[in-house]
Amino acid sequence: MASETLTVIDNRTGKQREVPVQDGAVHATDLREIKVSEEDPGLASYDPGFMNTASCKSAITYIDGDRGILRYRGYPIEQLAEKSTYLEVVYLLLFGELPTRAQLDGFAGELSKDVIVPDGIVKLMETFGKDAAPMAMVQSAVAALSAFYPEARRVLSDEVRRRQIVRLIAMMPTLVAFCARLKWGKPFIHPDKNLNYTANFLSMVFKDKEAPYKPHPVLERAMEVLFILHADHEQNCSTNAVRGVGSSHADPYASISSAVGALSGPLHGGANEAVLAMLHEIGSVENVPGFIKRVEAKEVLLMGFGHRIYKSYDPRAKIIKETADQVFQVTGRNRLLDVAMELERIALHDDYFTSRKLYPNVDFYSGLIYESMGLPRDIPTAVFALARTSGWLAQWDEMMRDPEQKTKIARPRQIYKGAARRDYVPIEKRR
Repeated sequence: MASETLTVIDNRTGKQREVPVQDGAVHATDLREIKVSEEDPGLASYDPGFMNTASCKSAITYIDGDRGILRYRGYPIEQLAEKSTYLEVVYLLLFGELPTRAQLDGFAGELSKDVIVPDGIVKLMETFGKDAAPMAMVQSAVAALSAFYPEARRVLSDEVRRRQIVRLIAMMPTLVAFCARLKWGKPFIHPDKNLNYTANFLSMVFKDKEAPYKPHPVLERAMEVLFILHADHEQNCSTNAVRGVGSSHADPYASISSAVGALSGPLHGGANEAVLAMLHEIGSVENVPGFIKRVEAKEVLLMGFGHRIYKSYDPRAKIIKETADQVFQVTGRNRLLDVAMELERIALHDDYFTSRKLYPNVDFYSGLIYESMGLPRDIPTAVFALARTSGWLAQWDEMMRDPEQKTKIARPRQIYKGAARRDYVPIEKRR
């Protein structure tokens, strides 16, 4: 059997070194032993954007981007989206196994006790204006929860971590629904403990009368599917933010608020809002060819296509497209759907896009679904954050349980390119 090592010959010195290979990776610290002199700090890997650097070991989410595979704890995303509920998936992400009926009922009962946010958080959100960005409101509210639950700082306590995990997953629908109500200038609707997780969120967003709210079953199921598809996605930008901030033993509210901030960017979760803006800008099918020419001329970006990980069709995009068809049968066909489908048709057959492996991703159709359901146009990323909170917390909890991770603060190295040593010059003598 071949040795699980890498033989490195340093042509600078002529020396040879054996570097251990484990799980298809080398430890970056082993590279530091490769030096040209004793004063040399050792070899480092340079990887802007973490294109090929594993920052952790995780058992939560598996992705094979070349083959378009996404699995949570081993379960294909297609099976979970078809057969599961969001709370089942949350339980799976957090605890490693799909729940029994008793376990799921018990977990739902835990969540129902924490759906009411503190009065201070309600007052904080009431200070925001109608034009406030929903992600900024959510980030502020999540960060502020640290002040209400100071015990959350005991991050190495299993019991305390579980308490905060349940609390934050329970409160996120309330916070995001409040954002939608603020955008409309409507009073907040408080949680209904008689509704399930997803139906309760829809109630807090759309309810207008005193009568009990009952969402359309197709729309409720569509929201469940969207929540499931967004629940986790391995070590993306926002999850990396959670692990980076959490590595300092900051409490979970500080860690998750950093993830909300990361997700807000148009190159990450904000892409679904950018897709909607793009479709509205194009306006009609007749304008698509001209827009494609502008994309090829690098005058504008084609949002919702391509993915850092997937080099084939994003498996979530296929599911969302099917979900969109079901939603439009209830809400009526979104007038921008024809624009989206024409963009997709051209992109899937145009050499400019196929040669660059630019296929539709999860953001391409999700915004249309949210808009057709009646959500404010700038709210989809906040809904994304709501769904992703379970994955963020599963990743954070896994890190806190990992002996290799929980005692190491994230601290990348750099390659210094600045000035060499210089002596201070008094201001009178400077030129």
